[in-house]
Amino acid sequence: MLRDKNLVPLSHQHQHALALCVRIARAAQKQPLDLAYWQAEVEQHFQQEIQLHFAVEEKVLFPRAAGFADLQPVVEDLLAEHKILRELFAQVCAGTVAQESLLRLTQVLSAHIRKEEQKLFEGLQKLLKTDELAALGKDLQAALAGTGPACSLSSRRNN
Repeated sequence: MLRDKNLVPLSHQHQHALALCVRIARAAQKQPLDLAYWQAEVEQHFQQEIQLHFAVEEKVLFPRAAGFADLQPVVEDLLAEHKILRELFAQVCAGTVAQESLLRLTQVLSAHIRKEEQKLFEGLQKLLKTDELAALGKDLQAALAGTGPACSLSSRRNN
């Protein structure tokens, strides 16, 4: 399903996070990962985009979605996943993560994003009227104001 323009800002952030996950997975194929490099990039991405992204979803998006019985279980799953992801990001940001844990973070994050895109966003697009989607989009834009693109480390390495 084509993504409604009012959900595109969150979808763009999802694309940024998925790109990071793919880059880490590809780099891991060249064993071993340069953990210090990837920890710094993941931490930067979390601080610049993902942390606020989660907060906006929890404050704006999830409450609206939870108003629909069909989406309540999805919202509950996503909230539980946010908690797990925050714990995984905290480990990475503390510099205490091994390669396996970093790869687990990318797997959990990728699956989480796909669930949001395929179940939550598509569900909202089916259930909300055009004017309701527009109001949601306005609220999301206001809440996301000030976020910029992540992953701006100057040296892009593949290991």
